[in-house]
Amino acid sequence: MSENKRLGVLTGGGDAPGLNPAIRGVFYKASELGYEIVGLRDGWKGLLEKDAIPLTKEEVDAALTKGGTILGSSRTNPYNREGGKELAEKNFHELGLNALIAIGGEDTLGVAGQLVRDFRLPINGVPKTIDFDVPETDFTLGFFTALEVTTDVLERLQDTARSHHRVMVLEVMGRHAGWLGLFTAVAGGADYVLVPEKKANIDDLVLKVKQAVSNKGFAVVVVSEGAVLDESMLKDRPVDEFGHVQLGGMGEVVASFLEKQLNMEVKAVILGHAQRGGKPSVLDRILPQLQAIKAVEWLHDGQTGVLAAYREGSIKPIDLTKVVGKNRPLPESLINDFSVFFRG
Repeated sequence: MSENKRLGVLTGGGDAPGLNPAIRGVFYKASELGYEIVGLRDGWKGLLEKDAIPLTKEEVDAALTKGGTILGSSRTNPYNREGGKELAEKNFHELGLNALIAIGGEDTLGVAGQLVRDFRLPINGVPKTIDFDVPETDFTLGFFTALEVTTDVLERLQDTARSHHRVMVLEVMGRHAGWLGLFTAVAGGADYVLVPEKKANIDDLVLKVKQAVSNKGFAVVVVSEGAVLDESMLKDRPVDEFGHVQLGGMGEVVASFLEKQLNMEVKAVILGHAQRGGKPSVLDRILPQLQAIKAVEWLHDGQTGVLAAYREGSIKPIDLTKVVGKNRPLPESLINDFSVFFRG
């Protein structure tokens, strides 16, 4: 790389606890290697608009324990805009970037992989998603902090359900994958869980909830937002720039269904964006910094177009193009193993 080295970093997609630690890891390693570090505001939108700001040690240090992202984020997709990918490539060079670190989920990393493929741009990625569904990695920043939040809420709902002798339905994130839903249900002791990977068995759901109410006077059901109880609910919904249907509300569908089946009061709680906020857990501070360090180190050594994936206890470089258009669903074996808790 040239003597006057400049490295960019961006955060795309939904915000998640752990983004700021990852930015800090990028800053420290890149500074050590002699780079000027600039942040691109609001994900790929910052590259399309050449909106870049210098980063300082003071601000990345101050952000370590904070949720969200100091760079802002968006769901901008250069490949969904006329001339967008060409503009992204042009602005990369006009901003004087020697390399770029993209921190994001399947969509943000997918764009990174496409830019590497189409223009050979030196980009590496750090995986982020509360849904835990980025392929080729066993850790995505944000998931474990969100899991602590959802499990805590589940425990609180059990207190209320027990006190009022009612059924409660908790809806959590999980568009294509039910990692957060299943793990929340297991960690918090829910009576039933619905995930996108497995078609809902209505009879099992009703039977298990009835048994729980009969045995202890209340029940709590966890529902991933992408679980489908009623296919008609997905019709005519708006989509984002990546073509994803805007979800939310399946918890209310399940609650309404159960209320009719049980002839008793059923309440739905949809956590929504509350799962994204708050300070990152210790794990979501440590691993993202290490992943970011390795992503920068590899760029400096000329190894580009890779994801800093956590696999088998270490950070390993995985071809970024492997995540383009893909996700990581719950394994059927894991669903089957945990189903012992949710059978009638």
